Amino acid sequence: MPGIHGAVKKATSRNLGAAVHRHRPFSRRGLQERVFTLAFRQLVYPQIWEDPLVDMEALRLGPGDRVVAIASGGCNVLSYLAAGPAEVIAVDLNGAHIALLNLKLRGLAALPDHAAFFDFFGRADRRENVAVYETQLRPGLDDATRAYWDGRGLDGRRRIEAFARGFYRHGLLGRFIGAGHAVARLYGTRFDALLAAGSLAEQRAIFERDIAPLFDKRLVRWLARRPSALFGLGIPPAQFRALASDGAVTEVLKRRVERLACDFPVADNYFAWQAFGRAYARAETPSLPPYLQTRHFETVRENAFRVRPHHGAFTERLKAEPDASLDAYVLLDAQDWMNDATLTELWREIRRTARPGARAIFRTAADERLLPGRVPDDVLADFQYEEERARTLGARDRSSIYGAFHLWVRR
Repeated sequence: MPGIHGAVKKATSRNLGAAVHRHRPFSRRGLQERVFTLAFRQLVYPQIWEDPLVDMEALRLGPGDRVVAIASGGCNVLSYLAAGPAEVIAVDLNGAHIALLNLKLRGLAALPDHAAFFDFFGRADRRENVAVYETQLRPGLDDATRAYWDGRGLDGRRRIEAFARGFYRHGLLGRFIGAGHAVARLYGTRFDALLAAGSLAEQRAIFERDIAPLFDKRLVRWLARRPSALFGLGIPPAQFRALASDGAVTEVLKRRVERLACDFPVADNYFAWQAFGRAYARAETPSLPPYLQTRHFETVRENAFRVRPHHGAFTERLKAEPDASLDAYVLLDAQDWMNDATLTELWREIRRTARPGARAIFRTAADERLLPGRVPDDVLADFQYEEERARTLGARDRSSIYGAFHLWVRR
């Protein structure tokens, strides 16, 4: 088992290095890139931070569609199953994310009902979850996934124990959010007060009174100027520079936290619950990812066999697909990491594998088109950029942390 997990970690490092490293190892930017790569070898996203409702509307998923998506925490990959696509190929450079997706797929197969599934993956804080893993989940896992969850983290505990101690407080993102709460408490602010608000007006008042002033604090401004401070958001140095291009990083972060806190009712926004409460709402409300909602559970479970997890690079996985064989592409924000040559190679493969009318979606840290001027015109000429629709959908993305949402359609 240790040998299997070691091989997975080496593959993760190799793939991440190819994606992230752009500068000489001993340059300032090169060192930042390698520190990020080291951090990203572990679990980053216990929950994905892209709104699946926006994704599914943009992609118009339906029966017969073949989807290839970056897996991340697996939440959206499973949520897409509610639309009944024929296949979802879930690709990720990070082996920990693939292990999390595989654990969720095993949970759908082995746990008796929605209540048991939600206790494990929704609440994710019950001591009994470790025994559930041992008796119901572990026996059916593949060797690499079992080795990951049986393995121990830097704290010496088995990784599976995170599901007994509040899983969404773990991973780089969980710890980043926890650090934000700790800094707020230094100044006498508690974020979870926002979750009790009864209206958007009350949410706005709490933000203006308690949260907005934090962004003027010297410590917060000092931290926001350092790329390493935002590694917990999964932001590599290249993406940090794109974020800074939209203005002072502190001001950009403030605007996006304001949108998260004020633009959507907290009762309908599970991203706000994770950011300000570090957990999901316990009641059955829209404040849950679709795959965790009771009404979608049986459909998701019935369609789970259609998910194909793959540990590796997105472009390399596309190279294994026949011409004109795919209908939808979900790239998250991965292109913010890429240089022009890597972007071009990716989009040549998307063009080759896309059926007529295929949809590709992605986010960017900054409000930018990203592709024109970097991907050759002869490649982009085969796609239509749906700018107005993308702007409309992006404004409805409840996660609120990106600069822009993008939708390209194969002509």
